[in-house]
Amino acid sequence: MDLARIRADFPILARRENGRPLIYLDSAATSQKPVPVIEAEARFYRERNANVRRGIYLLAHEATELYEGARRRIAAFLGARPEEVVFTRGTTEALNLAAWALGETRLAPGDRILVTEMEHHANLLPWQEVTRRRGAELRAIPITPEGHLDLGAFRRLLDGRTRVVALAHASNVLGTINPVPAIAEEAHRVGAVVVVDAAQSVPHMPVDVGELGADVLAFSGHKMLGPTGIGVLWAQAELLEAWPPLLTGGEMVREVWLEGATWADPPARFEAGTPPIAQAVALAAAVEYLEGIGMEAIRAHGEALTALALEGLLARPFAEVYGPRDPRARGALVAFNLKGLHPHDVATLLDQEGICIRAGHHCAQPLHRKLGIPASCRASFYLYNTREEVEAFLAALDRAWEALR
Repeated sequence: MDLARIRADFPILARRENGRPLIYLDSAATSQKPVPVIEAEARFYRERNANVRRGIYLLAHEATELYEGARRRIAAFLGARPEEVVFTRGTTEALNLAAWALGETRLAPGDRILVTEMEHHANLLPWQEVTRRRGAELRAIPITPEGHLDLGAFRRLLDGRTRVVALAHASNVLGTINPVPAIAEEAHRVGAVVVVDAAQSVPHMPVDVGELGADVLAFSGHKMLGPTGIGVLWAQAELLEAWPPLLTGGEMVREVWLEGATWADPPARFEAGTPPIAQAVALAAAVEYLEGIGMEAIRAHGEALTALALEGLLARPFAEVYGPRDPRARGALVAFNLKGLHPHDVATLLDQEGICIRAGHHCAQPLHRKLGIPASCRASFYLYNTREEVEAFLAALDRAWEALR
């Protein structure tokens, strides 16, 4: 990877904070955007802006072709078919749609849904709601002290009543990469549908839905160099065909009468109203940018930076690190605390040096309770970060420790 060339594509990295170069280590929350993505969205508004699927004039046709072309590009990126790709506002909306639809079509009183103790709230709260609404049971697969899923406990929880297994591909706190193919194989034996929150994996590593073995997968554009306001729900075609829409209105219907309506085929059935057209075009540009570098190369770079951060944190006796110690078993992030110090204080001191990290519960409060902590610091890395930035981050932690202990 040519890091100098890549970094030149991200105008925000030239920004200075308190007279210091910006070091952005919060890509797990949202990534920065390269010029080709920014320009793709702006170019759509300058040259092709029209609503899609509606007008018969040339401009509307061009806008529709760009929008559907984005769907085809993203489907190919996932090893999927375009008709299996639904555009949403983000991972959260995608998972809510999946939970609603599976609740309507697959759940009855007494049925069971399995989640994990490491889930982001976006892959926990929708299942809480659907089990409450349908009279089903929600159980959580526990984690081991090392931050892995307890697969023995998973097998004990998995039974003939299990209808859905919903889990993160990669934890946004522990970094743990979960063995989705093995879990999916066992879940399918009892007829369960496997739903994967891939918000922290699709941006960082090759993800092929066929190889993954899941039935439903969700991720966000803004974590993978794309714009905010767009996400993707991928689901097996037979599931989408059976699902009712979560939102109803324009452009998701075949025919409408005053007394009722019939739905359009997927994916249009799940894209009521005006969709995120410019955002879809920009997300396709982000996919093109990522593919130009290579997802294997991006994964290797993230692993190297994570290894450097882990080594530095584990060598500091005042640091507590959460999640697997092996960088090959985790995504490109590390959550930690400095003993006796509040994460917000640590993040504030780093911010004074131009270093951006996350501090809080990272929308994973049950996991933090499991860890016995109210909050943690998190540094997350992406293709534009350097070894020098990781070393500067570690040195800044030393100064924070000396200032606050």
